Amino acid sequence: MDEKDFALRLARLRTQKNVSARDMSLSIGQNPGYINSIENGKSLPSLTGILYICDYFRMTPSEFFDFENKNPTKLDSIINDLKRLDDKQLETIANLVKDLARK
Repeated sequence: MDEKDFALRLARLRTQKNVSARDMSLSIGQNPGYINSIENGKSLPSLTGILYICDYFRMTPSEFFDFENKNPTKLDSIINDLKRLDDKQLETIANLVKDLARK
């Protein structure tokens, strides 16, 4: 991971949430250009800033830095739904996912 990966991850998650960089900056108590400067590679957030960003997206730092997970919010929602299924339903879903992953 490098600074570019962090900036791209931030931009992708922000875009998925359909919020402007300015609005996100203000929502986490920063100046209006804060997120934009991170996404453009002009600055890096402090550890506290990273925690505010993660909190904004309602995810852990571990989830934020899991770059293979393209949509952690959606995946988290799916996992929460899966927890309510019985064994037979879970087996059906597991087989479907395996089939889709092969394609």
